[in-house]
Amino acid sequence: MTQTLKDPRTGRERFMVAATDALGIDDAISAAQVAAPWWANLTTGERSRKLLHLATVVEQAAEEYVRAEQAGTGKPETEARGEVEQCVDLIRFFAGAVRTDLTPGSGARLRGRESWVRWEPLGIVAAIVPWNYPLLMATWRFAPALAAGNTVLLKPAETTPESALLLGRHAQEALGDGVLQTVPGDRDTGRLVAAHSGVDGIAFTGSRAGGLDVLRKAGLRRVSLELGGNCPVLVLPDAPAHTYEKLVAAVTYNAGQSCASPARVLTLGESYGRTVDGLSEAMAAKRAGKDFGPLNNPDQAARFDGIIGSSAAGIRYSGELDVAANEEGGYWRPGVILADVPEKDPAVTEEIFGPALTVQAFDTLEELLSAANGVPHALAASVWGEASAPALRLARALNAGEVWVNCHLEQTAELPHGGRKGSGHGTDMSVLALTEYQRPKTIMVDVTS
Repeated sequence: MTQTLKDPRTGRERFMVAATDALGIDDAISAAQVAAPWWANLTTGERSRKLLHLATVVEQAAEEYVRAEQAGTGKPETEARGEVEQCVDLIRFFAGAVRTDLTPGSGARLRGRESWVRWEPLGIVAAIVPWNYPLLMATWRFAPALAAGNTVLLKPAETTPESALLLGRHAQEALGDGVLQTVPGDRDTGRLVAAHSGVDGIAFTGSRAGGLDVLRKAGLRRVSLELGGNCPVLVLPDAPAHTYEKLVAAVTYNAGQSCASPARVLTLGESYGRTVDGLSEAMAAKRAGKDFGPLNNPDQAARFDGIIGSSAAGIRYSGELDVAANEEGGYWRPGVILADVPEKDPAVTEEIFGPALTVQAFDTLEELLSAANGVPHALAASVWGEASAPALRLARALNAGEVWVNCHLEQTAELPHGGRKGSGHGTDMSVLALTEYQRPKTIMVDVTS
């Protein structure tokens, strides 16, 4: 089946791609199975050098990747370029990380015995990635999986296959046949990949419903899930002056379509008024079409409109569009600040996944913390306050896999990222990500005879 994709900036047709059918997936699995033994048996140094070569190939083709990312997402060139640079850095990071030791050292753990731990790859990993960061989220998954010795089937989102297809061609050149393959298609393609008996592990980034579907199909196989954020932001009365500008910059980056984007601003009554005013003023300086891109697709635009439209909150600020005439058919949405938000409002309980912030006031820090931890998601959060002790106490009490203090949405390859509760489980980035795609084997030898 051929899919016709639309440009999120204009709503016009941009690309046609054939969805991978069951036979095509069988062929890809067969190629991965052929490649798996020799790829796994490379020394860590040999595998590292091949990944470094892939990083160089991607870096040299950066302009192609930037154009592919923009075509699929509509994001500004500066965002797309920065994300391609991050991908190159991540591949190089894991090329080095695989040469480090994560295992307990060998030695005499029992008298008369020598033992050691050997880390082995899962086999074939299916990486099913979303449309908000097509290349970056793919790299978060395939780079550690390949470094750990697995072969990878990369299933990009239905609406953003271009950069993944380009990556598949470059991976064949840099790594060899069958090591990293791209299988484009819709949700049915993803289901076929997840259910295939030839897949040994699944890495999925997407919605909660999609994650649960993957779990049902995976059975006892290894699964890593990242399922969204709805991130709380705790703004204390002594928050720094730059708080509002930084939060608006974070929520408009990628048009707010980031799982770790700030979403729910929680503050005390004494600082509520200036928090709403500060956020509204900062949002007034951001324009869709000039400072940030469109939503990705018509379904996401309709979802955004539905949540904002059904909210009982007062819209304190709704921005303006700055788009050209030929972009008026795109999925552009202005930034929104929602104030006076009821406790169980859909804008609070659901992840908006767009350029919008809700603001709520509480009487005590205990109530504020309870609200922060009171939704199903637990991916990321931030705390804003000049006094370090209160801010750090709240950071420690927040139930989230990643917490920032006086900053937000700042990440690096060396530090882990992962969710809790309804945000999934598993680790992206850092050396810990390697363990998502490996199995430890203990070997013990009797040395007395």
